[in-house]
Amino acid sequence: MRINLTSVPVDDQAKALRFYTETLGFQSKHDIPMGVHRWITVVSPEDPNGTELALEPDEHPAVKAFKSALVKDGIPFTAFAVADIAAEHQRLKALGVRFTQPPTEMGPMVTAVLDDTCGNLIMIAQGSMQ
Repeated sequence: MRINLTSVPVDDQAKALRFYTETLGFQSKHDIPMGVHRWITVVSPEDPNGTELALEPDEHPAVKAFKSALVKDGIPFTAFAVADIAAEHQRLKALGVRFTQPPTEMGPMVTAVLDDTCGNLIMIAQGSMQ
């Protein structure tokens, strides 16, 4: 068994697609109209046939409350691995990305937390918990 798909709830799918592709550097994999919304997934350019990230509409009331509580408490919704967190932090800051936590050592990892502009905090991490 392996993880094939995961998702992040977003407040605006078009804005999210721009941020996750143009800013974070993921590649669009699927963008299929589904009535009012779209089935949008992105993948890492390093593994285009790997795990897909769905940019899901956050319209369910429970999702909005959950996201708001996570942001209020400074808790990231999900995390992405990076090879060089210092370089990625600088690259993203130069693109105007707001960080709520700069690169910080956390045992065997270095993590940073950014605002994805779509209602989520996202962690980037270098290192491993193994």
